[in-house]
Amino acid sequence: MAMVLGFSWGGWMTGGGAEELAADRAHDEVIAALVPICLQISQDDPERASKLATITEATTYQRRDAVMAAGWATVPGAEEPNRDLAQACMKGLNLDAA
Repeated sequence: MAMVLGFSWGGWMTGGGAEELAADRAHDEVIAALVPICLQISQDDPERASKLATITEATTYQRRDAVMAAGWATVPGAEEPNRDLAQACMKGLNLDAA
């Protein structure tokens, strides 16, 4: 009984659970570190105004895809845009609640 209480109330977890939690936190930190790059790419984009208009006109559910299509969520050296980065970049651009 004490073991069950320890896992549920004590915050204990298995090794696999700890690894998953660490991986999730590391992923979130990497995305947070990449947001300034996304914002800088958007600032340097000569087509920024038209791309922002396209993103803003998109439905809430399509905005992340529009940020990806704009090329702002593709970091230098990557071949594909990152969906999580696009989502975080939208917050940085104040487009998540627009």
